Amino acid sequence: MTTTPILVPASNLAKSPVNVRKRTDAHADAELETSIASHGLIQNLVAVPVARKKGHYRVTAGGRRLDAIHRLIEKGTLPADHQVPVLILSNARDGREISLVENYDRLAMSPAEDCMAFRDLIEVEGRTPADIARRFGIEERFVLGRLRLANLADPIFAALEAEQITLDIAKAYATTADTGRQTAVWEAVRGTWSRDNINEIRRLLKNYSYRADGPKALLVGRDAYIAAGGRVEDADLFSTAADERWVDTHILDELAERKLLAEAAAIQTREGLGEVRVVAGPRIPYMETYALQPLIGAPEPLTPEQEARKREIETQIAEIDDDPEHEGQEHDGAHEQRLRAELTTIVDGALRYDPEQKASALAFVVLAPDGRPQIHHQLYVAPVDETVGVDMANGGEGDAQAQAQEGAVTDDARPMITQRLYDMMAMMKTQLLALHVASDPGFALDLGTFIMADEQCQVAGSATPSDLHASLPSPLIADFKPETPAAVEWTRLDETLDRSWVGHSTIEERYDAFCALPDDARGAWLGWVIARTLRSVPGGGEGADFLDHLGRKLGIDVAAWWRPTALTFFDKLTKPAILALFEEIGGDELRLRYSGSKKHDLAASAERLFGGHVIMEPEVQQRALAWLPDAMRFDATQGGFERGLPDAPGAHGQTDTPADSGGDGEDGFAKAA
Repeated sequence: MTTTPILVPASNLAKSPVNVRKRTDAHADAELETSIASHGLIQNLVAVPVARKKGHYRVTAGGRRLDAIHRLIEKGTLPADHQVPVLILSNARDGREISLVENYDRLAMSPAEDCMAFRDLIEVEGRTPADIARRFGIEERFVLGRLRLANLADPIFAALEAEQITLDIAKAYATTADTGRQTAVWEAVRGTWSRDNINEIRRLLKNYSYRADGPKALLVGRDAYIAAGGRVEDADLFSTAADERWVDTHILDELAERKLLAEAAAIQTREGLGEVRVVAGPRIPYMETYALQPLIGAPEPLTPEQEARKREIETQIAEIDDDPEHEGQEHDGAHEQRLRAELTTIVDGALRYDPEQKASALAFVVLAPDGRPQIHHQLYVAPVDETVGVDMANGGEGDAQAQAQEGAVTDDARPMITQRLYDMMAMMKTQLLALHVASDPGFALDLGTFIMADEQCQVAGSATPSDLHASLPSPLIADFKPETPAAVEWTRLDETLDRSWVGHSTIEERYDAFCALPDDARGAWLGWVIARTLRSVPGGGEGADFLDHLGRKLGIDVAAWWRPTALTFFDKLTKPAILALFEEIGGDELRLRYSGSKKHDLAASAERLFGGHVIMEPEVQQRALAWLPDAMRFDATQGGFERGLPDAPGAHGQTDTPADSGGDGEDGFAKAA
């Protein structure tokens, strides 16, 4: 091969049949063609001479570049005598190998490198995105997308650069240019199952902004939002929908609340309603109405059109219910749900209330999808304000005097509290409580143990305002109930728990009774609720190493607590596998001794042998009693207990509890409490 490229007219070059690249991509070829037209040929071609045709060559490496040059010549972009730098191979038989090397030994730039390169072209060289797109033959939208990625929040871009997240995840974060919002979501999902969930990341990001066609935005209006200092984000560069996002949610919330309250006051006066509350959304939160009594009104008669549509829907639903062929087709599932929802809207349509009912009613003003404030169709009985009443001790004079002051303020002048304000106050109150709980570890330990235990005891009416759980995980085998010493001991432990607090009717009473238990009783509950959460993981599964680490840290002697039986182990093995275990602990002699047994009898013999119930040589019996399958081991060597529970009854001839049994956990609980 020549050490220096020579210039060869493109007309004297043709692709070699030994070129290993056979597939092409029209979009990538167009980008390459534009790049060559803008920057020239950056990388030379590799070719072999054509026999008996002096000055002509076949290109073994660089066929796509040659095709692009030929197209540019045909278009007149390059002159007909355009010359190309070519390295000449002296041995034509090396052509296929060189072609493979060039195409194989390539490392594509990472997305992070793309982003930084485009940003440098703009910031250092003063190029525009349109310039870059034109010179590289790519879409301007692609350049803008890479620039958005280059401006990701620092921890997210660092993760992309280190290939800790994929390009698609980075794009999900880049759907907003607000790096503060990006960082907030990054911190929220890091270390959770959502960290690689693109849809969840996008959803969380959008919770920090509003769509321009959302009810709140339509109520306020774009001009009012911008005039108040609100910012509008560019369209999403990584999706086809060009939906506008309003990123200053607090500004939009305040404007919407102010306008909704004004509209609600006008509606209250116009409709003669006793009390009005506002909800800046299309639906009323469940917690807002669960304790309210619905006001019963008379249904409005259906119009002829509604009657006809009602009969039509009922007929369609009946056809779906009667015809099994509709399963999995257009008329089942979501379609049926839509029909039933429409039928419910027609049947439970507008209700008619008389003026007396309205005067004592509580109404909710909600937002229609188009942003119009409207009364929710369901009215409720207005709750009685227990703080307002007659001063019986003074014959009612105190109440009359209070109304006479300040121009006899009536109930109609009371400020309306929005759902958002209720939520804000609840969050601030809970934050204050959380601060004091966190400052008292003993109190927190009692509280956390109670919350988990109360939930698992399934007390009727339990509704603890906490997300702390200690749920029992699903078993790997639903119907498997092992009869092992550990299972028996667990049942005994469960039965000894002090459940005197469970019988109280309210959660407050149960909590106080739980806190009054002795330290050791509360400590036992803590161990119980935590231990139940441990999930079974087969060897090699995610988390199995941590379970082994816990077992080693506790110094668990598995052989003392668990011995293989026919039911739990040997029946699941083949006869040759059982005999192989016999040979492992007793050599060929032991294997031959049992080789004539049937499978069932062999499993029973194995249970007795590995349980120490067969008289044999002491060293063989010792190996049998110490043997464990790898899947039951926490470590390669199993030692005795260092703390925690006592050894299994009769294990190694021991029946007494170790001196430090239970000391660590119980003392720690008492100290914290």
